[in-house]
Amino acid sequence: MRLTNVTHLRLPFGRLWGYDVTASAPGRRLPVSFDQRHHVGAGDRPGSWMALSFRLPEPIPRESIADAWLEVIARHGTLRTAFAPGAGGEPELHEMEIGPGSWVEHQVGPGQAVNDALRDVLDEACSPYRYPSHRLCVLETAAGLTVVIAADHAHVDMWSMLVIARDLLSALDAGRVGAQPTSRPAPAFVEHTQTLLDRDAAPDHVRRRWEDIIDGSGGVMPQFPLSLGTPEPHRERVEVRDVFDVDDAAAFAAQARDDGVSTLARAVVAMTAVTRELADAPLRAVFPVHSRFEDTWHDSVGWFITNSVLESGVAEPLAAAAAVKEAVQLGAWPLADVLAPWGGMPVAPGMFAISWLDLRRLPVRIDSVGLDAQYVSAATDTDGVMLWFILDESGLHLRCRYPDTAEARANVGGWLDLLVARLQADARSSVRGRLQVAGREFRLERANRDDIGAIAALLLDDQFGRDRESVELERYEAAFSAVARDGSNYLGVVRDSDDHPVATMQLTVIPGLSRGGSTRLQIEGLRVAAGTRSQGLGAAMLEWAHEFGRVRGARLSQVTTDDARERTRAFYTRHGYQTAHVGLKREI
Repeated sequence: MRLTNVTHLRLPFGRLWGYDVTASAPGRRLPVSFDQRHHVGAGDRPGSWMALSFRLPEPIPRESIADAWLEVIARHGTLRTAFAPGAGGEPELHEMEIGPGSWVEHQVGPGQAVNDALRDVLDEACSPYRYPSHRLCVLETAAGLTVVIAADHAHVDMWSMLVIARDLLSALDAGRVGAQPTSRPAPAFVEHTQTLLDRDAAPDHVRRRWEDIIDGSGGVMPQFPLSLGTPEPHRERVEVRDVFDVDDAAAFAAQARDDGVSTLARAVVAMTAVTRELADAPLRAVFPVHSRFEDTWHDSVGWFITNSVLESGVAEPLAAAAAVKEAVQLGAWPLADVLAPWGGMPVAPGMFAISWLDLRRLPVRIDSVGLDAQYVSAATDTDGVMLWFILDESGLHLRCRYPDTAEARANVGGWLDLLVARLQADARSSVRGRLQVAGREFRLERANRDDIGAIAALLLDDQFGRDRESVELERYEAAFSAVARDGSNYLGVVRDSDDHPVATMQLTVIPGLSRGGSTRLQIEGLRVAAGTRSQGLGAAMLEWAHEFGRVRGARLSQVTTDDARERTRAFYTRHGYQTAHVGLKREI
């Protein structure tokens, strides 16, 4: 899922509507979590919200969207709570009742971008002490409807935004067929807050470790190790980068498995190495960890996040894995008690935080690609560095926010440049591309334009290729461009230890409705150079292709070959392929 910022949000021009609910007077007082108290205690301010946007697949009346939204609010108690300043300025949380309201059109001014108009609406509606501090918006355009759901961060996290979107879509589906909503109220976040408040205090060794890390950061929470300019809030600069596509993500994960660690730990190795190289310091960062320790909370909405600290001094997989494990353990204890010696979280300008979310492992899913769903952050002034990683079916993405100063542009930008380059290099050198065959090592990777001539030669060096392949490279170059633009295709090339291309194949992932909606993997053009045949390279390529398909959800692999290729058909038969269908072809 794409990570973006409201100033970068791509929205077509249209009419912008917001839904005003009605809210009762403040009711029963509720417990406040440590992070909520810290966040809301900073007071009302713009830019404290987070949002999710997605496009509806078909036209739906606004009143139906409002009804679905009210059902979501009824399901999640967190959306029926609001903060108010209490005695001594401490924030108090109260429950309230939410009822039907009305749609209000928010005018987009002359020359104003739609995302700027949306930002003004959400800054006003979703600040910490608003009542309620969430907002449903709909953008009506000629291309259809885009829904934006936003809430002050005190009430939601990224996982929660997925829950809200899923439940809204489910309610819309039920309303379309006239069915009654079947979802029961989810466990409320305030119950989770009370559970944490009732937990035992952290043991002494946890307190000592927190003290060591904070002392190592100069008595405050970890800071970015390079200069950000003057230590005061500046207008933010936001960078959004796609680090890996699905192929490199799979390669990176394969290397992590081979190292015996998680993908996150492998990323920590890269961040540690970059920090050592540029700052000659260990990697130290605030590290948010989720607190949905039990399945009970998987379908709930709330700020199920507690802050921990990550310290990694050695750029080695097992050491990084140990650092991640320690961070999770340090974040498993009530922070109010742990941080009491510092009077709460000792925040200072330059604070550095790293967030990691693997959407593929969450029990909550939406069709983020089909819905064009995007996580949207607010725009705000900042004096620190916040880095978010999102890993999903399309790859690894990051968003980074830092002060827009000359020093931060150079230092944070340079750190990000080196980090992305390191991660991509690690993916390219992954064990996933290594093929061990008959005592020799080969590497299979995506072909580049320089490989066109070698691939054409492999296709030509064949009893059938001599008659149907061309010696004119211009045709292959044009075809290569078309294949490279199509994300469903993978043109692979195998290189030997001297970096010479010795084999090739083209893989195509084909989604479909037949066989219960099965996705298929099509294997075409598998060729091995004459001097490398009959050594097992083709079999290794075939197994690699099967794993490639499995990663993309394929349940069936299929190949076609000329009927006269008896040896080729025997090869595929030995590897489990059956002649169960008749393939027919004709020129058009």
